[in-house]
Amino acid sequence: MKSLNKYLVVFALMGLFPVLSYAQQFTAVETAEIGVEKLLSTVQESRGLFLTDRDGYFQEIETVLSSIVDFNAVAVVVMNRYAASANDAQKERFAEILRQTLTRFYGASLVAYEGQELAFLPSNNSDDDPRADKVVGMELRGGDSNLRLQYQMFLNENDEWKLKNLSVAGINLGRQYFTQFSALMGQNDNDIDAVLDNWK
Repeated sequence: MKSLNKYLVVFALMGLFPVLSYAQQFTAVETAEIGVEKLLSTVQESRGLFLTDRDGYFQEIETVLSSIVDFNAVAVVVMNRYAASANDAQKERFAEILRQTLTRFYGASLVAYEGQELAFLPSNNSDDDPRADKVVGMELRGGDSNLRLQYQMFLNENDEWKLKNLSVAGINLGRQYFTQFSALMGQNDNDIDAVLDNWK
């Protein structure tokens, strides 16, 4: 974690938090590492709110996630083949719905975090195309069990690495939410607005 500490010191000295203001300077792994450390520290600082002010807790989590996640890209991943028939307003609306959905899922998954070791796993990414999506694997180790996470990162139009899909404990959220989206499309005669109205 020496490299992480170096980046955090640099950011702190320059007053550049939130941490990903200049994410394009870093690799996908470095971006994920800095973002995850910020997220875990926020969980620790805000965990008391989970029982007393749950909305306040999730707001803290959402603030951090919004700095590392491109929710518009997540919406396209989840819509999958249906994205081609969705207009921009529908995609933006779904992005906001997913912002809330992912914040609550991820925030609740991490609420038990109490400083366990965060270990980054060996990469299986190809170096052939430096702009290709990268999968960053990590594991929270300690306590009764380990929690494995995978971030699918991509370079946006500003050359910033952002997250567009997430797996938690082997659950691929993009795939799981697509299954839900597809089922709702079948139940609502392929009416995307009706699907968004009924998303839970």
